[in-house]
Amino acid sequence: MTLRASTHDGTHPQPTMMREAWSSLDGSWGFAHDDAGVGLAERWYEPARSERFDRTITVPFVPESEASGIHDTGFHPVLWYRRVITAAPEAGRRILLHLGAVDHEAHVWVDGRLAGHHLGGQTAFTCDLTDLLDEGQEHVVVVRAFDDPHDVELPRGKQDWREEPHGIWYHRSTGIWRSVWLETVSEQHLTGFHGDFDMPRARIDVSLRLARRPQPGTTVRIALAAGERSLGAVEVAAHDPRVQTTVDVPAVRNTQDRDGLLWSPEHPHLVDVTLQVLLDGEVIDTAASYLGLRTTGIDRGRFLLNGEPYFVRSVLEQGYWPTSQLTAPTLEAYRQEVELIKELGFTAARVHQKVEDPRFLFWADRLGLLIWGETANAYSYSPRAVAAIAAEWTEIVEQVRVHPSVVTWVPVNESWGVRDLADHAPQRELTIALTALTRALDATRPVVSNDGYELTGGDVIALHDYTTDAAVLARRYADEDAVAEVLAGRGPQGRRPIDDAAVALADGAPVMITEFGGIAYAAEGTWGYATVTTPVEFEEKVASLFAALNAGPVLAGHCYTQLTDTLQEANGLADADRRPKLDPAVIRAFVTGRPRS
Repeated sequence: MTLRASTHDGTHPQPTMMREAWSSLDGSWGFAHDDAGVGLAERWYEPARSERFDRTITVPFVPESEASGIHDTGFHPVLWYRRVITAAPEAGRRILLHLGAVDHEAHVWVDGRLAGHHLGGQTAFTCDLTDLLDEGQEHVVVVRAFDDPHDVELPRGKQDWREEPHGIWYHRSTGIWRSVWLETVSEQHLTGFHGDFDMPRARIDVSLRLARRPQPGTTVRIALAAGERSLGAVEVAAHDPRVQTTVDVPAVRNTQDRDGLLWSPEHPHLVDVTLQVLLDGEVIDTAASYLGLRTTGIDRGRFLLNGEPYFVRSVLEQGYWPTSQLTAPTLEAYRQEVELIKELGFTAARVHQKVEDPRFLFWADRLGLLIWGETANAYSYSPRAVAAIAAEWTEIVEQVRVHPSVVTWVPVNESWGVRDLADHAPQRELTIALTALTRALDATRPVVSNDGYELTGGDVIALHDYTTDAAVLARRYADEDAVAEVLAGRGPQGRRPIDDAAVALADGAPVMITEFGGIAYAAEGTWGYATVTTPVEFEEKVASLFAALNAGPVLAGHCYTQLTDTLQEANGLADADRRPKLDPAVIRAFVTGRPRS
C-alpha cells in the first residue's frame, strides 16, 4: 500500500519525510537537574550512572511545565535525560535518533559514547546510533541540555529572564520540547526534500539531499499524484549528495483546469510525493512527502497568492498552552488550533517568536492556513548573537520551507536584539544581512526585514499599531496620503517605520498592520493595550478596530493580537483553554468584514 503523507493522521513527527519504520520515544524518561554542573565530570552519560536520574519526566514536555510531571519553573540551566531503548542493528540498515528540538544546546550519548551535539533550540537534528550500539538489544540513550536562563545573546523569544513571567514574557522552556523518535533506514537514504512550484513553466523545481555520496548506478525517482491521478514523475542519476531536478506537471498547463490543483486557504489541495532511491534499478529507500502547488509574491501594493491579490487576515499565534507551554498538550491540539483560527475567520497566522511543530504546520498545509514563518530573537546585540541567529535561522528556513502554508519569512521582530538599530550601523547591517541571507536560502517567498518598525529593506511594509481608538486607526490608513504621512513620521510605536537604510524596499511594497488590537477582557492584574470589563465592551472595541482596518483601501492585510490569552497577557480572542470569548460567528463577522450569515 502506498504511504500518502497528505492524508496521514497528523501523528508522524516529520510529516514531510515519512517512512513506515519508526517508533516514538515520547513518554517517560529518567531526569535530573544539574545545578552544580558536575554531570560531565562525573560521567552521568555512562550506563552505570542510572542512580543520578532520580526523577521521571514526560517527554516532550519541558520541566517547567505541569505536563512534564516536574513543574519546576526555577533557574536550572543544565538538564539530563535518560532512556533505555530497544534496537538491534541490521546489515545494510542504519538506526537514527531524531530529536525535534532541544533548547538550547544538546549533547547525546548512546551506551556512554557521544552520538551527537547540536546548537539551536528551535530546530530538529539527527544522531546516527548504528556504529555506537553495544552488543544486545537494549541500549541507554542520555541527553544533556544546557540553556542559560540569563543569556540574552541567544534566541529566546518570549522566554522570561526573570524567575516569574512579567509583561509580555512567559515561563522559560528548557530542554527537550518536541518529539523524540527512532527510525530505521537503509545505508543510503534521503535526508532532505523540498520543491518549488514554477507556475508559468508548469513544473516543480526539486532539491533532494542524500545521506552520503552516491555509488555509481544510484538514481532518485520522484512521483507526484493527486489522489489516484498521476501528475508527473522523473528518475534522475545521482552524482552528488545534493540532487536537483525538475518534474513537469502537464495538468497545470491548461489554465482553465489548474485551479482544481492549486493550493490556497479556500482550497488546500495537496499533492502526494513518493521519493525513492534506487541502486542499479533496485529500490533501497522510500519516503513519502507532499507539496502544495502555489506561488507567493508582491506587486503594486498587494500580497499575491497564485498570481492574484490576496488580502491577508491574520492573527498572532503565541503557540503556548497553560499546562504544556510551547508544546501542545496533545497531538490533536495542533489540528484544533488550526481549526479554531479558521473558524474565527482568519486566513493566516503569524506564529510569534517561535518555530512551530511540523505537525502544526502539516495541519496548516492540509486545512488551509497561511503562516508567517518567524524565529525567536535575542535581546542583546553582539558578534556572538549575530552568529547564533544566522546559524539557527539558516536551519529554520531549510527545515520549514517545504511547507506550502508558510508564505512569508520574518527573521526579526520590533528590533529585538538590535534595539539601537537607528544609531548603530552594525545592528542595522544585521537586519539587512538576515534579509539577504533569507533570500539566498529561499527566493520564493517575501521577507519582512524587521516586523513592526525600522524596516531596513525586505518586501513588505509591516507596521505595528496598538492605537485602541478606532477613529484614529481609520484616519491613519484611510488613503495613500494618510499612509504616506505615517511612513514619513515617527510611526505609531514612536520609531521610524522605515529606516534610512531601506534602499531596497521598493515602491509599491504592500503595507500591512502586522500587529494591532491587544484588548484585554479579563480579571484585574492582567496585561493588555486596553482593558474592558464586559463582553459587550469587548465586542464593540474589537469590532471597531477591525472595521477601521477593513475599510482602508490601501492596506494589503492585518494581524490581530492575539489568538488566546497567555498567562498574564490576557488579550486573546479566546481564553487560554481555547474557548472564544464571544460567539465564533460574531468574531468571524468582524474579522472578515462581512455580516453574520
